[in-house]
Amino acid sequence: MNKTECLSVNQLVNLIQEIVETNFVAVTVEGEVSNFAKPASGHWYFTLKDSKAQIRAVMFRSHNRMIGPVLENGMRVICSGSVSVYSARGEMQLVIDNLVPAGRGDLQLAFERLKEKLALEGLFDESRKKLIPDFPLCVGVVTSPTGAAFQDILNVLKRRVPGIKVLLRPVKVQGSGSKEDIAQAILDLNSHGCADVIIIGRGGGSLEDLWAFNEEIVARAISGSLVPVVSGVGHEVDYTIADFVSDLRAPTPSAAAELVAKSRVETETHLDHLIIRLQAQVKQSLQFLRQGLEQLERRLGLATRNLTDRDRNVDEKVLQLKLSMQMHLHNADERLAQFAARMDVLSPLKQMARGYVIASREKCGQSLGSIIGLVPREKLWIRFYDGQARTTIEEIEDA
Repeated sequence: MNKTECLSVNQLVNLIQEIVETNFVAVTVEGEVSNFAKPASGHWYFTLKDSKAQIRAVMFRSHNRMIGPVLENGMRVICSGSVSVYSARGEMQLVIDNLVPAGRGDLQLAFERLKEKLALEGLFDESRKKLIPDFPLCVGVVTSPTGAAFQDILNVLKRRVPGIKVLLRPVKVQGSGSKEDIAQAILDLNSHGCADVIIIGRGGGSLEDLWAFNEEIVARAISGSLVPVVSGVGHEVDYTIADFVSDLRAPTPSAAAELVAKSRVETETHLDHLIIRLQAQVKQSLQFLRQGLEQLERRLGLATRNLTDRDRNVDEKVLQLKLSMQMHLHNADERLAQFAARMDVLSPLKQMARGYVIASREKCGQSLGSIIGLVPREKLWIRFYDGQARTTIEEIEDA
């Protein structure tokens, strides 16, 4: 080759730039937005693609500020602008002046249809989500063995819980056969029986790169897992069907590992806080019981003094009652003696002792106060002061 015909890289890129920018001054292109980014500068950077090709695109702030809705990955748009070559990288890009939405992209529509279908079946319901164990002994990991995601997960687990067992089930995380591989890996870890929790995930990427985690076969494998599943797919802004079905969603693979493995320091700190709270509660309870006991002692002392005063009053009342009863009994005895003396004076026996008797038809019967009704030979009882005698009437004579 003649050296005089050899071009530098810069010369070649400049030639391509001249050809492209001269012939594609105004173009209109329809495609699907992917890898959308909006940095602090306000410019929009994304990839415009269809099923067979893709091209980098940029829409500067001076033009995109006139656009109503902010772009989203999966959105189908119609763009007007020019084609240029970014010489520093030798990359061709579409510089967009105007943009209008043309509908959702095929992948985005497929995502939304599957999401709606599984939601109606209840696969996203909180009631069916399993609790993540606080202190798993073995963590199953479903990811690519060569990707950065596995190293991130492994480093976090080993740092937070030294000695924790990690069981890797290597899979393809994108491309042909990846969805079947991921679903089978979940089944394998369930069958193995060692893992207490499963982390599935991969690093960030476009919607196409993450699509394996949007497949129905993977969603149903996660839903059917008896072992709790934590998803850590892509970056914080990325959401997949796997995130909705999993028992817990983490924004990144590293975050998934942090959620699964509580660090020893965190655990000890948590226990210290629990001990402090328990000590405070016990102290408060003891203080409350002590105050209650003091109140009871004061009330008991007051009750004891009241009882002593009442006992003293009762003793005094009993003594007063005894003296009063003795006085009443003495007075009653005197009145009884006086009454007995009076009755004795009036007693018929006293009269009978002086020679009087009482006659009656019956023994100890009613006394007869007259001769009326008496007949000769009638028998009567005669009562003396010291006894009775039976007699017969021989003769009756009026006074």
